[in-house]
Amino acid sequence: MNVQHPITEKMIARLRSRKGVAIPTQDFLDLGGRSAVDQSLSRLVRQGVIRRVRWGLYEWPRMGKLLNEPLVQSPEALVRAWARQNGLRVVPSGAHAANLLGLSTQVPAKLVYYTNGRTQTLALGPFGVRLLNRGPKTMDVSGRMAPLVFQALRHLGRNRVTSEAVHRLRSVLSGRDKAELTRNLRHAAAWMKPVIGQIAGGRTR
Repeated sequence: MNVQHPITEKMIARLRSRKGVAIPTQDFLDLGGRSAVDQSLSRLVRQGVIRRVRWGLYEWPRMGKLLNEPLVQSPEALVRAWARQNGLRVVPSGAHAANLLGLSTQVPAKLVYYTNGRTQTLALGPFGVRLLNRGPKTMDVSGRMAPLVFQALRHLGRNRVTSEAVHRLRSVLSGRDKAELTRNLRHAAAWMKPVIGQIAGGRTR
């Protein structure tokens, strides 16, 4: 590998440290000007050192030990990296959220995310992702896990949230996640508030 630019080694170290997680261009701008960063990234792609997932989104290639083939990041990781690149928020749609949380074994045929950006379809690596614009009722739920839980509960609906589902969420969510749910309680539908109270281990009014 021919390292020609002084920031190249730092880029490589940063990409390797992320262990295959895609990184948007702006995460390198502390290393140099935009033109220098773009040129260095393009050079590394041409040399086969790194992989361009989508324009402005890069990853360190990883090879599978069993078949010695390139490993593909999860669509969740790719969508979140794309959202950071564009300064947007994304939330998995109901069916996808339920699957990610282990509340459903059904894998959605199409990957759908809600966003505060425009409605569009993206190609991210091997995945086609549909983004649907949603308003404050969906996108104002803050945090890492609360948006996921809210969408999963909405997908299940009032009559399909079983005690097993509540137990599952209580067991997989950390104390911080449960506090996050409680902080977002004002965004929940009336029927969801007692359920969230059970999951968080507290009471709701």
